[in-house]
Amino acid sequence: MPVTRHALWHGLTSGALALAVAATLAGCVPEPSPTASGTGASASPSRSASAPATGSPAPSASETAAAGADIALPAACEQLYTPAMLAQLQQETPPLNDPGVTMYSTQVVGALELLNSGVPTLRCSWGTPSESGLATNVSIIDPAAASGVVDALAGSGFGCAGHLAGTLCTFEQESITQDDVLVRRGESHFLRGNGWVSTAWITVDPAGYTDDIVAALWG
Repeated sequence: MPVTRHALWHGLTSGALALAVAATLAGCVPEPSPTASGTGASASPSRSASAPATGSPAPSASETAAAGADIALPAACEQLYTPAMLAQLQQETPPLNDPGVTMYSTQVVGALELLNSGVPTLRCSWGTPSESGLATNVSIIDPAAASGVVDALAGSGFGCAGHLAGTLCTFEQESITQDDVLVRRGESHFLRGNGWVSTAWITVDPAGYTDDIVAALWG
């Protein structure tokens, strides 16, 4: 049976791989508890590759916290980006915060538990319910929590390294749907000071996306 754009989005998230990227995303609100993803054609594993972040070894949580100034949680998703990146996303991956997009910014258990704990978080998504899109959370956490996030990511196969005076952890994976469609998806996490930027994406991975958020939030 042909896979519709909406069914494929949900089918991808039910792939039960280490990096599923489904969630409920209804604007800039705290991360909800995980729920079962919808039905649809599931994706079977094809080629999986962890993409380690480049740069120096990942600093400790205390070093990461001391390396960058703390940030305040932005009031709106538009404040996460420089004007150039915001214009690019509005043109190439609209809309911002479509209520039909169902995507978590991570599926790593330890990281997801922290997001569900009620830490101050701004959530933003780009795209419509389809086979492409991304979701980003900016959260305010303490050094101990940051250490736990890095440990959880590293334990799940992410490559972590020092980056822009903080720590960047990344993971990328490819899979094949039942209709032999190649799908790329991944996660990117940046931690510095009291800030944690977590992003999950399917197909859409704008060049310099996380670095642009760092530039907008930390200057």
